[in-house]
Amino acid sequence: MLQKKTKNICTAAALVLLAVVIVCVGQFTSSTSMLRTVLQLGAIYALLAVSMNLCNGFTGLFSLGQAGFMTLGAYTYAILTIPVESRAGVYYLYGVAGWLEKLELPIPVALLVAGLVAALFAFLIGLPVLRLKSDYLAIATLGFAEVVRIVTASSPLNRVTNGSLGLTMIPGFSSYYGIFAVVILCIAIIVLLINSTYGRAFKAIRDDEIAAEAMGINLSQHKQMSFVISSFFAAIGGALMAMYMGAISSTTFTIAVTYFILLIVVIGGMGSVTGSVISALLVIASREWWLRFLDQPMFIGSFKVPLLKTGFRMVVFSVILMVVVLLFRKGIMGEREFNWDGIYSFFKRLFSKKKSGKGVQAK
Repeated sequence: MLQKKTKNICTAAALVLLAVVIVCVGQFTSSTSMLRTVLQLGAIYALLAVSMNLCNGFTGLFSLGQAGFMTLGAYTYAILTIPVESRAGVYYLYGVAGWLEKLELPIPVALLVAGLVAALFAFLIGLPVLRLKSDYLAIATLGFAEVVRIVTASSPLNRVTNGSLGLTMIPGFSSYYGIFAVVILCIAIIVLLINSTYGRAFKAIRDDEIAAEAMGINLSQHKQMSFVISSFFAAIGGALMAMYMGAISSTTFTIAVTYFILLIVVIGGMGSVTGSVISALLVIASREWWLRFLDQPMFIGSFKVPLLKTGFRMVVFSVILMVVVLLFRKGIMGEREFNWDGIYSFFKRLFSKKKSGKGVQAK
């Protein structure tokens, strides 16, 4: 196995390479480049998948309220950051609430507030909901997400959320690298949490609640903590999505968004942070970039290839997902994390097989 010093050097080299790739894309591609789109969307969905994995994969809580917390985070961020001079144009139909007219917070502060608002709701919702288990918990959190989505478009909040018209002119980072910085920081915090005593307690609850309680772990307290922290980072992911899109409405974060994030988590592996990150990048790249040609008509000479038209891309994408799930029952990474020992062992086995094959041929 590799020594610790060698692992540190490999990790540093990998991080430098990742930074170089991001910088090169930022420097040598246009703002409309598909590669930029894939990297930014992939980073946001990686954060959303890791936050869901913390609750579903590491703690064993089958929560489907991700879209609701994303909505809270996105609306909170948008409401607090839309420039004062632009508010009249955004709230042109219903008008803006008096306390909002002159309110404008810096982007980092608004992101933090967005996360805290979702965390507060998660704490209040979690008190009764986390007593439920399995499918019942999933249904309850799914219902919460729908309630949040409907309430944001309701009449009493028109002067705050702008009703069904939604919010536009949402500002973002002036730098292309801002989203990546926030995502890396958030995922790093989640990794530190998972590797702490709290993370080990989460895993113990997932594996066997009775045994975990017998060991002195407070089940309700740790479930609540996992649920709240997951919701906090989901809200930041929702705020980043609002920042990326520049406009949101009550139909932006539907139940389908939760299912899509859950799909990324399952493909990457329940209980694997690196699996969620790798899966998010692969799924977004496949859906938004690599399979785009399937939506365009294709001719071979005068023969028109059948089926290639708008929408066929998603058919192929769905088939690929089914094949991946069938081949990798526990996801790409399972419950494992990326480690250099595994890479070293793989290549060692690979080259040893080649050498043994050459030895047999020589005889």
